[in-house]
Amino acid sequence: MEEEYSLVDTSKLLQAASDFSFNPGTRSEAAVKQFLDQFPLPLIISALQTKGDVPGLEDALIDCLEKIFRTKYGASLIPHFMPFIVVGLQANSQRVRALSCKTISSLLEHLEDNTGLATSLIKENDVYPLLLSCLIDGDEQVAVAATDAIKNIAVSQQGIEIIFPSTPNDTTDITKLASKCSSLGRVRVLALVVKLFSASRAAAKLVYNSNLLGLLEAEIHNVNDTLITLSVLELYYELAEVQHGVEYVLQTNILQLLISIIRNSSAESMLRSRAMMISGRLLSKENILTFIDESGIKAVISAIDERLSLQDSQDADEYECALEAFGQIGSSSQGAALLLSNTSAAKRVVNAAFDLHGRGRQLAALHSLGNIVGETRPENKLLNSDAEEALRRLIYETASNSPKLIPSGLILSILKLESEFRIAGYRLITGLSARPWFLMEICSRQEIINIITDSYTETTKIGMEARFSCCEAIYKSLASSSKFLSDPALSGVAEKLLEAIKKGPYLAKGRKHEARPEVATADRF
Repeated sequence: MEEEYSLVDTSKLLQAASDFSFNPGTRSEAAVKQFLDQFPLPLIISALQTKGDVPGLEDALIDCLEKIFRTKYGASLIPHFMPFIVVGLQANSQRVRALSCKTISSLLEHLEDNTGLATSLIKENDVYPLLLSCLIDGDEQVAVAATDAIKNIAVSQQGIEIIFPSTPNDTTDITKLASKCSSLGRVRVLALVVKLFSASRAAAKLVYNSNLLGLLEAEIHNVNDTLITLSVLELYYELAEVQHGVEYVLQTNILQLLISIIRNSSAESMLRSRAMMISGRLLSKENILTFIDESGIKAVISAIDERLSLQDSQDADEYECALEAFGQIGSSSQGAALLLSNTSAAKRVVNAAFDLHGRGRQLAALHSLGNIVGETRPENKLLNSDAEEALRRLIYETASNSPKLIPSGLILSILKLESEFRIAGYRLITGLSARPWFLMEICSRQEIINIITDSYTETTKIGMEARFSCCEAIYKSLASSSKFLSDPALSGVAEKLLEAIKKGPYLAKGRKHEARPEVATADRF
């Protein structure tokens, strides 16, 4: 190949490759075919291997090849050049290694089918160990590309068997690799574990059965290295987002480890904050009690509440994270009920929601309380009788201890604040309106109804939608109760809500305030 294409005009190739890769985005199949008719792939590869001293050529050719291999036609050529890919994965150039990793991803994305062609090529050419080497030893771009390629391998059953062989050797055993790595390499291996876990339910099960989640647990124990611990906590935050994986994560010791961090006064505040947020996210699923018993949820709630009771817990960010964690736990009906059974924790949320002095804390508490009362649970807002009674009592007690005296006064004070607070207020009303006692509170306060039904109150999309959802929730609760509909005093409220709903969530015709230009014309003499 080198002899056949050694006489290539590098200046011409450089110009053509630069022009080809200049346009952003994916090139068309026709454009790729036309380019390769003029500069065949063997010529490009030969130039990349032998003309590295030509200024700018390597970068131009790599950009060019990336665009070629992203297309289906370009990917169809990869099987014929697997030896080049294998060499590229071991190249000194970090850009060539990154290109080779991305080419493996293109191979899998475009050519993997029922025949298992792509994974067969990867297995035959022993590509997986080379990708692991790129992950550990490459620069940041190489590591990211290698991780993506390995995750793409894990999508198919044949690929899973490559990553999790029945008898792994030293070059493919992830646990052994992690034990030999530098701290940076170890974090990369742990990030790969999370990516594999998220690939599919089958991959998640194998990750769990291989005890790879234990690698993350081991790092959590080392709270003396804040950066490493924080990096691993971020990985757990990603794990908590995996829909098919929470059941496996909760079978580990992660909750106990998170609780120990939350209670550790000598740990950095940011570590405790992150531990709280991860705990909340892990426990936010509606079916959480199928994976963990009530005692585990109660232990997390108690740990966060105990932390907030300490004098040194008044860090604003940490307190807000704690409130957000309570809101995450309260997203599920079971979590909300358990949270309300902890009088101290529930009181913190309610008090902070209506405390006008701590702005960031108040906003976090309002959104958390919105979750607890069911704004995120369209079909299951109401809780058990004990939880409902605790909620009602807390809100009335908070109101009676404030200058507003009654709950409607508290709500009105929120709706008179700036937009971000009103949005949180709409969410709170949307959830609470399912309770008859609260419905009577707000429907008897005309000022509240006027704000909620005013199509011009909000000017942002999220604000308009939150206000509209609030109108719908109140009207639905009114319409479902013959007691309220038969009350003459409330019939006008229902009509006003229905009129607002018919207008839709966005700005109605006849907008009061026309848009004004950002830049005014200059004054003239």
